[in-house]
Amino acid sequence: MFKFFKRWFPGRDEVSKPKSAVTQAVAMLRREYEGKPFNENNVDPNPVSQFATWFEVAVKAIKFDPNAMILSTVDPNGQPSSRTVLLKGFDKEGFIFYTNYRSRKAKHIEQNPNVSLTFYWPDLVRQIHIEGVAKKISAEQSDQYFASRPDSSKLSAWASDQSHPISSRKELENRLKTIEKKFSGGTIPRPPHWGGFCVAPRRIEFWQGRLNRLHDRIAYQKENGKWKMERLSP
Repeated sequence: MFKFFKRWFPGRDEVSKPKSAVTQAVAMLRREYEGKPFNENNVDPNPVSQFATWFEVAVKAIKFDPNAMILSTVDPNGQPSSRTVLLKGFDKEGFIFYTNYRSRKAKHIEQNPNVSLTFYWPDLVRQIHIEGVAKKISAEQSDQYFASRPDSSKLSAWASDQSHPISSRKELENRLKTIEKKFSGGTIPRPPHWGGFCVAPRRIEFWQGRLNRLHDRIAYQKENGKWKMERLSP
């Protein structure tokens, strides 16, 4: 195995060469996408319903984190930033995730609520891209979800000042111990700085991988409160 990695991923000095083996290895990473046909005749006219159909399949087929999605935001300087979060609910109003309201992503959303979400399920050769506007959900809804979390997750929400610098892992663990003592034997309430966002979709695109890179792409755009569907070139 070592010889294989040495062959395709050489040392640092070799990587600097213009046409190194590592560059060639990256270029040669490919596979065929043998997905089932996905066309206008077999899709739901409502993209949220279509999302539900695909998501149900993903939950059954994907062993770990089928609800993982890439959330992209933009800072005040126009710099995009992306990270993985977990979908925790969806309906006709939008797609919900939870976070610390003092985190970097939450501050971006406060200044610019235009965001995107991307689901990628390689085992199914499928991707869903969502563009929309993020808005805080009600405190009552956040309370309800927070109450369903394990106590360990509740305590972590109190202990972590998400995205802010911390001196060491030891400091974080000490914070957790302090929080554990504070709420020992009692109900752990939701921190006021922690809650959910709902992304109201304006555009949703479904991508189905197909042979020879002739993928199926069906996009929905919301216009005057109604969804318009169209096929895109791959």
